[in-house]
Amino acid sequence: MFDRALLRRRRTRAAGKFLACDFLHARAADDLLDRVESVSRDFATCIVLGGGGAVGRALGNRPHAAGKMGALIETDLSPAMARLSSHAPVAADEEWLPFKPESADLVLSCLSLHWTNDPVGALIQINHTLKPDGFFAGVMPGGASLTELHQAFQAAETVHPPRKRISPFADAIDMARLLSRSGFTLPVSDVDRIKARYDNAFALMRDLRAMGETNVLADRTRQPDTRNLFMRMAQAYTERFAQADGKVPASFELIHFAGWAPHPDQPRPKRPGSAKIRLADALGVTEHCAREPTLV
Repeated sequence: MFDRALLRRRRTRAAGKFLACDFLHARAADDLLDRVESVSRDFATCIVLGGGGAVGRALGNRPHAAGKMGALIETDLSPAMARLSSHAPVAADEEWLPFKPESADLVLSCLSLHWTNDPVGALIQINHTLKPDGFFAGVMPGGASLTELHQAFQAAETVHPPRKRISPFADAIDMARLLSRSGFTLPVSDVDRIKARYDNAFALMRDLRAMGETNVLADRTRQPDTRNLFMRMAQAYTERFAQADGKVPASFELIHFAGWAPHPDQPRPKRPGSAKIRLADALGVTEHCAREPTLV
């Protein structure tokens, strides 16, 4: 689905301007560290996939999280983007992780897995990289991200069907299922919704380019778009979404997900029907049976 070689080149091109517009990655990194702090253990060996060094930078303001994390390796598909890390930078492909099995206590993924062609395969490799009972937490864009831009391009497009310009994204339920399929235990997921504001659609696209988050779909059109198309898109964006002060919103949905590498001592769900006390008795309430449905 994705041209990974093109993605590497675009992330390399973006590395020079990335720190000026890494607000999404900074927020994702801060939320990932919230999850690290919520776990009552320390992590001697930690690996971060993607993020342009955002997790390492966030640690500077998070002494609690920093005290829980030992050696930190930050990776990126692009060597130039990896070098933005202030810790141990490694150029690595999420589809072919270079780490030994059971070599890490903690793996974090900061806005990188949405570019993998085989998310389940990438998650399985992450699972194998973790020591038994190791912790994994990640974040990736969700399905509602850039909905305004998508609608504006559809309104401006003159060909049918419209050209593919924005990648498909997963949702929270998808990610919990993918974690289970990949062998993680106790999977959880939740959603963080963000509204950014821009002067116009072109300012938004400049930010996306500087983030290295532009279209790398393998079946994208190779025919260059015309200036008129972008002008129509920007006009449609303003007409449909402009706020009272003339600025336009851009929606971002961040899907957070987490799970554990299997370990025999982890808690397991009880067998259905094995309960020895009624829920109503445990809660101290009166149980009321639902009435049978009737046909009218």
